[in-house]
Amino acid sequence: MKAKGLRILLVEDQPDCANSTRVMLGLWGHEVELAADGPTALLAAQTRRPDVVLLDIGLPGMDGWAVAKLLHDQAHGKGPLLVAVTGYGQPSAYQNSYDSGIDVHFVKPADPDELKRLLDNWQKALAGPLHTLLSPE
Repeated sequence: MKAKGLRILLVEDQPDCANSTRVMLGLWGHEVELAADGPTALLAAQTRRPDVVLLDIGLPGMDGWAVAKLLHDQAHGKGPLLVAVTGYGQPSAYQNSYDSGIDVHFVKPADPDELKRLLDNWQKALAGPLHTLLSPE
């Protein structure tokens, strides 16, 4: 019996990127909701309670770091796995992600194998004893 997929909130303002990522995640068995901006993402996170938030940083209006900080603060340590998937790869971007409560920072294009391994391990962690998130199986 296949395990139930994760509930993933994908926050991405570029429609082509959002749709192709949604399709890939769906093929992996996950339930995906899309949000194209920060306010929509915050509302979706409150109503849908995702297991994972894949978060672009360069969003219109409210950047992904502000979204992550609000999500992290509202969750009081019991929130979703926050994963930046962004074009920002400078050392300061990694530090900003860490400071805002983001758990993992991927630079686009994210390696699908690494992303799948992360999601598979997070799914295992939610189902039982904690596993190292990025370790090979």
